[in-house]
Amino acid sequence: MRTLICGSMAYDTIMVFHDRFKNHILPDQLHILNVSFHVPDMRREFGGCAGNIAYSLKLLGGEPLIMATVGEDIGPYMHRLERLGLDRNHVQEVPTTYTAQAFITTDLDDNQITAFHPGAMNYSHFNHVADAQELTIGIVAPDGRDGMMQHAQEFRDKGVPFIFDPGQGLPLFNGEELLNFLALADYCCVNDYEARLLSEKTGRSVEQLASLVDALVITMGANGARIHADGKRIDIPSVKPDELVDPTGCGDAFRAGLLYGIASGMGWEKAGCLASLMGSIKIAHRGGQNHKPVREQIADRYLAAFGEMPW
Repeated sequence: MRTLICGSMAYDTIMVFHDRFKNHILPDQLHILNVSFHVPDMRREFGGCAGNIAYSLKLLGGEPLIMATVGEDIGPYMHRLERLGLDRNHVQEVPTTYTAQAFITTDLDDNQITAFHPGAMNYSHFNHVADAQELTIGIVAPDGRDGMMQHAQEFRDKGVPFIFDPGQGLPLFNGEELLNFLALADYCCVNDYEARLLSEKTGRSVEQLASLVDALVITMGANGARIHADGKRIDIPSVKPDELVDPTGCGDAFRAGLLYGIASGMGWEKAGCLASLMGSIKIAHRGGQNHKPVREQIADRYLAAFGEMPW
């Protein structure tokens, strides 16, 4: 089940400010803001939607192919992919650029100030779906604007079913462009906020949007998910996590489970439950790629949550 994952690879640098931003930012002085935060705690995580999805899909026993553009600083990430046994053939380095990266400063109230540099992600259109062979399914995840549009059309031209996952890239497109994505895609996966924004931008209700694809999947965090397919709505429960540590990458883990379920021929309810479980496993760990259950452990967790084996 070769799955082509078109999306970003990124470094996430997370810094913790041991105080509260509100104690150091004066509301009446925002027009001359000049502040510096001492951040004694810092960590660097491997991230990006494509990297995160591929990581979780590999845990399930899938065969993910990452298609992404990266910068000259990609060395440590490429070494990681090699150690994990993840295919690197469609990860293209763009000279004189940096790999996409987010710099996130968090305070004691969990407020965040984030700076995001897209870097090589802006050149995602340098890659072509036609270069990947023997594909079962694919996904167009958040990436460079031109690349997302191009890859959606190329999936359709190649006859490979795919999920449209606009994520944080949704504001890049107008209503007409989003409707074109849905016309090309077989499935669409968004969170509840993105579903409302998608509806607002296109002028279509959720039910009307669902009619444009084989399945519209809407995630709702702790409230589970809803799958609109075959003219009906399937409610997917959430799975209680071991602990609540970090939501970063939970949506990507969910999409890995969904991709695996679709490619394996699971029904929508079972695929949705597997996706929900993967998000629950991830949230108990920091970063998007630090959860490490083996396939048998995932099956046991599924059995405990839903009363049957996933495969």
